[in-house]
Amino acid sequence: MSAKENQGMLLGVIGVAIFSLTLPFTRMAVAELNPVFVALGRAVVAACCSAVLLWMQKTSLPTREQIRPLLITASGVVLGFPLFTSVAMAYVPAAHGAIVLGILPLATAMFAALRFDESPSPGFWLMAVLGSVLVIAFALIQGGGSFQLADLALLVAVLAAAMGYAEGGRLSQSMGGQQVICWALLLSLPVLLPITVWLGWHYGIEASVRAWAGFAYVSVFSMFIGFFFWYKALATGGIARVGQVQLLQPFMSLLGAALILGETLNTVEILFAIAVLAVVALGRRMNIKRPDTNSTDKVAKTVKA
Repeated sequence: MSAKENQGMLLGVIGVAIFSLTLPFTRMAVAELNPVFVALGRAVVAACCSAVLLWMQKTSLPTREQIRPLLITASGVVLGFPLFTSVAMAYVPAAHGAIVLGILPLATAMFAALRFDESPSPGFWLMAVLGSVLVIAFALIQGGGSFQLADLALLVAVLAAAMGYAEGGRLSQSMGGQQVICWALLLSLPVLLPITVWLGWHYGIEASVRAWAGFAYVSVFSMFIGFFFWYKALATGGIARVGQVQLLQPFMSLLGAALILGETLNTVEILFAIAVLAVVALGRRMNIKRPDTNSTDKVAKTVKA
């Protein structure tokens, strides 16, 4: 790999390490706070941090062409993923969620393929289906033969995050990772702020220091700082290559759940985590033909995903 790709991989590892603790800290927060309040409130806090940062940097407003991808990014990573993971963490352990989210790297590659005119090989789609089957099987085993509401919420969260990662990563190539997440948060603020205030008033905000510590982490790190590293990594090293770093996230989340929440990992969880990891790793090795954005004639080239 080139020095630029190495830099992207390193930034990606930092971003994934930050994201990997999202589920354990979310579970801490939703144990005492309303899950929807946690999901939307974290974005409100991050949006306030974004406003300060953009003001300090005297950043120009996004162009008309950038608004649409910013809104798509916001719908995925600012609203969709936090909302559905917060709901799920109110019902299932963080370790359970980490395994279901294990297909996120493959889903991100799928969105990058579908959204940006890339052509996945049959092998890639085979791995995508196999990975999905593994996650569904795990959810059914853990749910006693039926899906739990939390499992469906986690699957929707995967789709939302994958869409936001792919769209935001592509936009970061021209806009910069910091600006992408900051503007996505600010564009969401007029909608999220009044809802968050109402939720806090209706359900109350009395909680222990532990619960607020979880809320603080997902607000400042998961929703704000982590994206600085992640979108910069995707823009620097490429969505396909850097996306492989997400393979580490389920295992980091499992470790975080054990250390922070004291959750006990069982053999089934470990085996399914390894199986999902293997499938996603194979899927990343399958060829994807995509347009060469650096070429004026848009000649298709083959990259390893």
